[in-house]
Amino acid sequence: MMWPPSVTFSLSLLLLLGQAPSGRPQSSGTKKLRLVGPANRPEEGRLEVLHQGQWGTVCDDDFALQEATVACRQLGFESALTWAHSAKYGQGEGPIWLDNVHCLGTENTLDQCTSNGWGVSDCRHSEDVGVVCHPQRQRGYHSEKVSNALGPQGQRLEEVRLKPILASAKRHSPVTEGAVEVRYEGHWRQVCDQGWTMNNSRVVCGMLGFPSQVPVNHHYYRKVWNLKMKDPKSRLNSLTKKNSFWIHRVDCLGTEPHLAKCQIQVAPGRGKLRPACPGGMHAVVSCVPGPHFRPQKSKPRRKESHAEQELKVRLRSGAQVGEGRVEVLVNRQWGTVCDHRWNLISASVVCRQLGFGSAREALFGAQLGQGLGPIHLSEVRCRGYERALSDCLALEGSQNGCQHTNDAAVRCNIPDMGFQNQVRLAGGRNHEEGVVEVQVEVNGVPRWGTVCSDHWGLMEAMVTCRQLGLGYANFAIKDTWYWQGTPEAKEVVMSGVRCLGTELALQQCQRHGPVHCSHGPGRFSAGVACMNTAPDLVMNAQLVQETAYLEDRPLSMLYCAHEENCLSKSADLMDWPYGHRRLLRFSSQIYNLGRADFRPKAGRHSWIWHQCHRHYHSIEVFTHYDLLTLNGSKVAEGHKASFCLEDTNCPTGVQRRYACANFGEQGVAVGCWDTYRHDIDCQWVDITDVRPGDYIFQVVVNPTNDVAESDFSNNMVRCRCKYDGQRVWLHNCHTGDSSRPNAELSLEQEQRLRNNLI
Repeated sequence: MMWPPSVTFSLSLLLLLGQAPSGRPQSSGTKKLRLVGPANRPEEGRLEVLHQGQWGTVCDDDFALQEATVACRQLGFESALTWAHSAKYGQGEGPIWLDNVHCLGTENTLDQCTSNGWGVSDCRHSEDVGVVCHPQRQRGYHSEKVSNALGPQGQRLEEVRLKPILASAKRHSPVTEGAVEVRYEGHWRQVCDQGWTMNNSRVVCGMLGFPSQVPVNHHYYRKVWNLKMKDPKSRLNSLTKKNSFWIHRVDCLGTEPHLAKCQIQVAPGRGKLRPACPGGMHAVVSCVPGPHFRPQKSKPRRKESHAEQELKVRLRSGAQVGEGRVEVLVNRQWGTVCDHRWNLISASVVCRQLGFGSAREALFGAQLGQGLGPIHLSEVRCRGYERALSDCLALEGSQNGCQHTNDAAVRCNIPDMGFQNQVRLAGGRNHEEGVVEVQVEVNGVPRWGTVCSDHWGLMEAMVTCRQLGLGYANFAIKDTWYWQGTPEAKEVVMSGVRCLGTELALQQCQRHGPVHCSHGPGRFSAGVACMNTAPDLVMNAQLVQETAYLEDRPLSMLYCAHEENCLSKSADLMDWPYGHRRLLRFSSQIYNLGRADFRPKAGRHSWIWHQCHRHYHSIEVFTHYDLLTLNGSKVAEGHKASFCLEDTNCPTGVQRRYACANFGEQGVAVGCWDTYRHDIDCQWVDITDVRPGDYIFQVVVNPTNDVAESDFSNNMVRCRCKYDGQRVWLHNCHTGDSSRPNAELSLEQEQRLRNNLI
């Protein structure tokens, strides 16, 4: 199929690899390649190379599989499937940079192969070569970004913004309507509205973090424009006469993740004296914000609310809003998406479906953590206009050997809400820690001040770090006497802060009306320490279900467990050592699927030696084991008071790092798991006093959220439990977020359930 130049330019996928450090000349082996072809197939297209700041093509003379293999590896793919001659992907423009290319197949880059030399060719563009790479990415190839997208003549299109015109639009946060301005060669230019389409508006809104667009009242804006043009002293009147004020023409398909992927004409093609926008005015766009970014006072329609609850795609383990591992709901079970053929077009469909803008980055190789469970989709191929990922063509994930090391992720464009300018950290050793200072309105006047540390915890710290764009909270600090804050911001301006953890800013959390802080300003102001990565603990629900059984254990064998409070209170009243306790035993296997090791909060100096078990316990509360009635009332619980953390097993190629023996370091390394076998002390729930019946068996890891994780919603395992007085059955075991789209409980709901307050 022949692609016309207008389409191939707009659909080009720019893969910039091996870029030389800034300030140094490019040496051999640093040339850039790209494939220009179908938008939904980044692994195939016309081969183009960047030389001396200009893109050109490669002639198909003597080109074969070994040359295609070198090109594909340079582009980040594992290998080449085939090549295409005679401009199968359309004729290119500009120079034909390479001809008679000969590679051994072992070269790292195409320019290391022999050829006639740069620009030495007897070919025409009808002989432009194309390649088809294997869609599997190389290990270490992390993402496809739009941040390096190039505009016309290789110049960088840096940013896009909306300049509000109406007074009502200026009051909105975020700005959703206004004149389109593009930053080009370091200067902001307005875009001529001649030929402007809703497809163009869709691309602009997507870049600004909005999922969709609506038409504007063009006649009203034209009336405002004409009034300004009639004023001879108007600054706008004089600026419009300069071509440097305008982007002449933009032509988008509507599926592009960035304006630089569209056809853009900066100035008129012929004659510098021609005006860039004769008789026109600036293009005006109106965007529709997603549900996360609408004003809190506005209530969504009932249909929208129901649709949001039925979303069958979600993002997990992302440090910021609008980023994370992509998971989809199939047959009432959440699973991941394989990164084979994953690209910005498909990623943008996910982003828009979730109420964000287009994708600014499509990530490969489980860069935002691995999932646990099924891999539902692979080789997703979206055209860009789909309303949901389920509308795109795809294969089942099990069809091509995908592993969770291939889990796809995305970073979406989100609107600029201005929240990052309303919080800061002061006095820390680096920019990621310090006293939290916030800006709030006091009597209508913005004022900076500190936050009272009463009730300050990890959830509040998480929201702070996200608001700052610093990832996750490592610690929530209540005593900050060793950090000197800003002198003019020492007064407490916020107290009683309680966050669910999903808020975009501290200002959105619940807090006191009038400020009330029991200890006043000073050393007890709230502080945080942020980090880029975090662990993520997930329990193997299937293993819990398969290993559960009952044991009647003699009291004579339970002295050590009794000493560690692992039995119910009624055990204190028994005639030791005569009698027994009925124990519901099971194995637990806790994976760390995050991107940082899980380490105990307490330092080694405070670990406790347990003589019975002959090792140190590093964490006081690591898991809760509970048996609940069907309405949530607690009837029995595990009393395992403290734990020793270690790497019981690690996947092939990963070295165990943590062990309890000999006062060793404790924790769970990335990718490893800590197993508590069913036959060790305290790995049970004492159900001696429980009557036969139907129950809910529940295990919660890191129940008080003492240690930071990238995802707390998967820390709970629940099973249906049937006990007939002699035998026990566990069935339908699942993690708390694995079976329903709205399964995540709020922090307050979870606390009520765990504390038997339902």
